[in-house]
Amino acid sequence: MRNIKLTLAYDGSEFAGWQVQPNGLSVQACVETAIEKLTQQKSGVLVAGRTDAGVHALGQVANFQTESSIPCKNILSGLQRFLPDSICIRKVDEVDAEFHATYSAVQKRYRYVIHNTAIVYPFLRRYVCEFGRPLDSDGMHTAGQHLLGMHDFRCFESHFPNKATSVRTIKELTVQRTSVWPVWNEGRLQQTTDRNSAQGEFITIDIVADGFLYNMVRAIVGTLLEVGVGRWSPGDVQKILNSLDRSQAGATAPANGLYLVQVDYEG
Repeated sequence: MRNIKLTLAYDGSEFAGWQVQPNGLSVQACVETAIEKLTQQKSGVLVAGRTDAGVHALGQVANFQTESSIPCKNILSGLQRFLPDSICIRKVDEVDAEFHATYSAVQKRYRYVIHNTAIVYPFLRRYVCEFGRPLDSDGMHTAGQHLLGMHDFRCFESHFPNKATSVRTIKELTVQRTSVWPVWNEGRLQQTTDRNSAQGEFITIDIVADGFLYNMVRAIVGTLLEVGVGRWSPGDVQKILNSLDRSQAGATAPANGLYLVQVDYEG
């Protein structure tokens, strides 16, 4: 039995999320159907992160087991033939039997993209959070530094409790304004001192952690937006974290600005 690892990108606006849902088309259903058509075998797919409806992915990772002898390069091209244009298989690797897309992951990078201008471009609305009020991106970045390290993040978890523990470790949280839309860049975004970027319309929030709670990134973004408009100070974020109370944090930001950028594994 072979263990096949897939790296995928997809436009989440067309799906009810990754996981199979009774109320709409899911990414998982499309991928599993494509695998069955290609290999003539039913295979369940494991995934690094079960993204919600409207959330996009640049580097989602999944794996499945198969008895098929099709080479990896042909699995890539073959699966793509059976997938909608909104899902792209970026890479296919054969991995050890012990590899598990969910449990073998050591950290994930999510990126949230805000279009901070009063002018709403119709072709961006599915892929960014449109926010017309001026935002203090430097203040948002300062506020985010209070969340670095290992903490109980239940104040940013919807419908607590969803996991055995709400303790997670945030390893990186950066907020920067830019004149371009760098959402396609994988990995860490380069900090810029370019004057045009400092006055740009886009704000990106990158968060790297060893794991995430349900709606955790979007709740953090909603909280940072409150700092950005001046309603809360950066120091208030520390108080919110200490409160362990979801009602004290900001609203859950819209799904369409969120991207699963990268999943890292040991080795």
